[in-house]
Amino acid sequence: MASRHLARSIAMQTLFEWDFHGKDILVLPDMISRNEREFGPGIDEEYPFIKQLVSGAVENSPRIDAVIEKAAPAWPIAQITSVDRAVLRLGLYELLFGNHEEVPPKVAINEAIELA
Repeated sequence: MASRHLARSIAMQTLFEWDFHGKDILVLPDMISRNEREFGPGIDEEYPFIKQLVSGAVENSPRIDAVIEKAAPAWPIAQITSVDRAVLRLGLYELLFGNHEEVPPKVAINEAIELA
C-alpha cells in the first residue's frame, strides 16, 4: 500500500474515532499519535501529512458539513454513518481546502472513493 494512501487511511480512522467519541478536540493529538504508531509504522515521513489532513478536516468541519448537508438534503449529517462522514469530511477537505498542486482534485476524489 502506498504511503500516502495509508496516511489517508490513518487520517480517516482518526476522524472516525474523533466523531464517534464526541468530537473532543483535546484528545485529538493523542488519537493521531496512537493511530500513527499502531497503523503507520515506517511511514514517519507522512506523519505531518496525516496531522494536516486531520486538523484541517476538523477545523473546517462546520463548512464541510454544510456542503454535505446542501448536497444531500434528505440525509441530515447525524443520519450519515460515522465512517461515511469521516470519508466525506476527508475527501471534501482535500478538494476544498487542500493544496491542489500537491494533491490534484482527481487524486483526492479517487482516494476518497478507494477509502469508501
